Amino acid sequence: MVLVLIVATVLAGDARAQGRDPWLGRDKALHFGASAGLALVGYGAGALVTDRTEARVALGVGVGFGAGLAKEMYDRRSGGDPSLRDLTWDAAGTAVGVVVAWLLDRYVFRRP
Repeated sequence: MVLVLIVATVLAGDARAQGRDPWLGRDKALHFGASAGLALVGYGAGALVTDRTEARVALGVGVGFGAGLAKEMYDRRSGGDPSLRDLTWDAAGTAVGVVVAWLLDRYVFRRP
């Protein structure tokens, strides 16, 4: 619930025309890739400190999506262009990064 309120606050009043913020584009690929990479790193860092899969997943999600959310908050405060579409690609990249990390953890490193 808190996350929904933060996102709504960050993006409230975003009057950018949809034509200037397409769903597909180079910046969306960057958001996706950065979030996926950060989620992988977060999950990996979690694997160094805990054996609990839930904690590793939570850290991966927190790092991956947290960075994207922080970027949109920065854009909102600095007069940039906060975008719900960017945040959507951040969420997708985070999900893919965490799933890839979990699959590696499970099937390559043989963690139960």
